[in-house]
Amino acid sequence: MKKNTAYQSKDIEVLQGLEPVRKRPGMYIGSTDEYGLHHLVNEIIDNSIDEILSKSAKNISIKLSKNNLITIKGDGRGIPTEPHPKFKKKSALEVVLTTLHAGGKFNDKIYTTAGGLHGVGLSVVNALSENLEVKVFRKGYEFSQKYKKGKPKTKIKKIKCNKNTKGTEISFQPDPDIFDATNFDPKKIYTIVKTKSYLIKGANFLWECDKSLIKDIKIPNKESFCFPNGIKDYLLDIANNKKKLIDKNFYDEIINQELSIRLEIAISFNEDENGKIYTFCNSINTNLGGTHESAIKSAIIKSIKLYSRHNKIPKIANINLSDIFDYSDTILSLYVSNPIFEGQTKQKLFMPKIHANLEKIIIESFSHWLSTNNRQTKKLIEVLIERSLLRSNLTKIKDLERKTTIEKHRLPGKLVDCSSRKIQGTELFIVEGDSAGGSAKQARNRELQAVLPLRGKILNVYNVSITKISENQEIQNLIQSLGCGIGKNFDINKLRYEKIVLMTDADVDGSHIATLIITFFYKFMPKIIYDGKLFLAIPPLYKISKNDKIFYAYSEKDKKKIINEKFNKNENFQITRFKGLGEMPALQLKETTMSQDRRTLLKIIMDNNKKNIKKTDILMQSLMGKKPELRFKFIQDKANFVNNIDY
Repeated sequence: MKKNTAYQSKDIEVLQGLEPVRKRPGMYIGSTDEYGLHHLVNEIIDNSIDEILSKSAKNISIKLSKNNLITIKGDGRGIPTEPHPKFKKKSALEVVLTTLHAGGKFNDKIYTTAGGLHGVGLSVVNALSENLEVKVFRKGYEFSQKYKKGKPKTKIKKIKCNKNTKGTEISFQPDPDIFDATNFDPKKIYTIVKTKSYLIKGANFLWECDKSLIKDIKIPNKESFCFPNGIKDYLLDIANNKKKLIDKNFYDEIINQELSIRLEIAISFNEDENGKIYTFCNSINTNLGGTHESAIKSAIIKSIKLYSRHNKIPKIANINLSDIFDYSDTILSLYVSNPIFEGQTKQKLFMPKIHANLEKIIIESFSHWLSTNNRQTKKLIEVLIERSLLRSNLTKIKDLERKTTIEKHRLPGKLVDCSSRKIQGTELFIVEGDSAGGSAKQARNRELQAVLPLRGKILNVYNVSITKISENQEIQNLIQSLGCGIGKNFDINKLRYEKIVLMTDADVDGSHIATLIITFFYKFMPKIIYDGKLFLAIPPLYKISKNDKIFYAYSEKDKKKIINEKFNKNENFQITRFKGLGEMPALQLKETTMSQDRRTLLKIIMDNNKKNIKKTDILMQSLMGKKPELRFKFIQDKANFVNNIDY
């Protein structure tokens, strides 16, 4: 370790010109990795965009060539080339390229809204480039100058050009002494260009790239962009392949002269949980959000709750931001004078003073949209309520642990739990009705087997709202007994039993009840099926006996086989048809259906393969969905009337 030395005046280092940028590049572009490298491109494109925003240009071209050379040209007014008043020996062009905090955006005379506000963008790019060439087309002349690592290598050259040609062209190669790697990613730059073109509606962007640099076949080597509908087109691109919750997207462009604000918002409400918020300020991607993102989030949820209260829609209080924005694609593009960003890389907008005003104008806009689209709004709010109920687990039960004092008070009164403190080896028998429940309670292994009686046929949950599910006591009892949550909150590790066994009567009603319960698991707890934890108990249909000879038959075929094999032709025997589990003595129920040594269980299985999942979903939709014609078609396709009609 170096020994401490005296700290004197001579130790104070003064960095001149662009030396601070080369010394501490991270302060100006965030990092020297891939992000910082591509930030250079953003800085130059944003300067050209500022000319379009000031209505002084319409076209921008971006060309990526070999040797990490990128050329960006805009047809704006062109950087002034006359001598600068404060630096009479230098042109304004050279001042802009070699001096920090030099530019035309420190007042609103030239640019009312702009992305480059600190006057460091172009000079920073120059400082961090191994080579840079600038060309300015102005007043019928082309002015050009070359730089190396921020320092001019040539004087400004002036030649005549077409009088109609105007603008600024910047070509540069990043400095390998600064960056970890200097290879531009064509896909990243292509995405930057396309995104910018959505934000500047009506502007023309041209993308070109040397074919040898492109590795992704989806990226063209040449493409032009012009989106007259702006972020409306952007939203269609983002959400094009997503299943929509409601047909209509929200869009509005809000101009507030008093606040010097122009705001564009577009929202697509989707069914799937993979939404994202895209925020921009003066065409700059604020991927860390900030004031405008916070304002839109609070405004949208407040608008929905105001509408619900006004229309007396209950159960709206628990809706939160995730219920809305996790399922929505949102684009917000803000234009404001003198924006304040956190850091030179401008990833986050920091303007707390405008938050309240932004929130207010968004509430007014979105509330109007809600009230003029009542049918869509009510559908949206119904689903939001369902999501909030799913998120809250439909119950207040959280993290149940076996056999705690608190748990005994939380579990359903009808559940007769097992005594084991361990999960291993435990089983929950779900039975139909109290009478069957009474027999099962007597027949069970008290240590390992629990019994939950359900009254009648439970709700078909395949197509009903979560609101109805939350009001169904039988389903609530089932959810509480299992203890593992449902939907987003489902956690297989919290399942209170190793196996779940459906034990219903061996008749049509029993099969229907079992199907309804399986539908519940398929819809809200599919992992229980995937993990092989759901079973069907197989109770006998018949008891065939004579004296001490007792046999149980589980089907008509089984009955005939027992009679033929176990009894003589002229032998008298008794056949008893079991009407239901509730009428079966506990001892027989234990011997035939519940004893782990003698019973037969049928495992419910479901393939996790994507193709088979889709087939299963189509089948469930046909059998359990709202359309009876699908069930009728299924019967027509599957029923073998000729061989199986019972005359």
